Amino acid sequence: MAKEDYYKLLGVSQNASDSEIKKSYRRMAMKYHPDRNKDNPDAEEKFKSVKEAYEVLSDGQKRAAYDQFGHAGVDPSMGGGHGAGGFGGGESFSDIFGDIFGGGGGGGRQRSAVQRGDDLQYNLDLTLEEAVAGTEVKIKVPVMVGCDTCDGTGSKKGSTPVTCSTCHGQGQVRMQQGFFSVQQTCPTCRGRGQLIKNPCSKCHGRGRKEENKTLSVKIPAGVDTGDRIRLAGEGEAGERGGPSGDLYVQVRVKEHAIFVRDGANLYCEVPISFSIATLGGEMEVPTLDGKVNLKIPGETQTGKLFRMRGKGVKPVRGGPKGDLLCKVQIETPVRLTREQKDLLKKFDESLKEGSHRHSPKSHTWFGGVKDFFDKMI
Repeated sequence: MAKEDYYKLLGVSQNASDSEIKKSYRRMAMKYHPDRNKDNPDAEEKFKSVKEAYEVLSDGQKRAAYDQFGHAGVDPSMGGGHGAGGFGGGESFSDIFGDIFGGGGGGGRQRSAVQRGDDLQYNLDLTLEEAVAGTEVKIKVPVMVGCDTCDGTGSKKGSTPVTCSTCHGQGQVRMQQGFFSVQQTCPTCRGRGQLIKNPCSKCHGRGRKEENKTLSVKIPAGVDTGDRIRLAGEGEAGERGGPSGDLYVQVRVKEHAIFVRDGANLYCEVPISFSIATLGGEMEVPTLDGKVNLKIPGETQTGKLFRMRGKGVKPVRGGPKGDLLCKVQIETPVRLTREQKDLLKKFDESLKEGSHRHSPKSHTWFGGVKDFFDKMI
């Protein structure tokens, strides 16, 4: 019978962090523990499966093997890692409480010295043009990388770590607190189960060193603020030779001087003169692909939207290219000469006769105001 996917068993995604996996395991283990489900014979099998999934995904090397080869990578019969034992040799109910209160794996199980490296995040600012067209950028990221002198072990060449005498290699110590037997991380080895007596002179026993790493990142066309690009294995190096974490490049698009993006569409405001708005005309407007001509019909009102199809953005996840929507704003003339002011006054006087035809909105609005005040009298 095919085994269920470990990530699905714990209810987490494949990119889940160690803390997310641990939190989910605690919840599932409490739910299906046989001590709490004595009338449910299926609970014990579910508990074993959950425990097996956690033991693989909480171990950096096993998780890496599982991600690459599936169950075959951690199946002892096929040369892989080790699954979980039965309930009789596993965690008791107090072990679950000990894990919650004191923080470690249950059942006296030794914590692996090999740990997967942390994931990192890099915030990348892009111009709108770069985000829409796509680009390739170089970024410099300060990360912890494996020490090349000791190959990430932390020990001086020719020496090896020794078993911790406090926890005898278990990585945890057990303390009695009332009715509960509480497990806590060993204070001597900090949960590793081993101590480095002869540390590497270059990394001082850490197995890692800080380094500025320059990476080339390909930005696909159509990305937007909030999108993330995952660079597998480019995070911090794991401890004691464990696999590296991932680097997530978080995209943030800068504000543009002309355009505002909303999904696949672009918006811009286009100032037009009073005469063009009245008589109509044609003017050039910018797009991300260059200039295009926009026809303005006569008697256009301020705030009118003109749609230019296909001049927007092609979404990064697929779909049709968006549109460019141009909102016209009639610009009031400023710094007029005396002659220009006189001409406008004459023009305004000429509109007063038959104002309901030339300014229908004003005529309607003033009519409504008059009715409003008449009702108040």
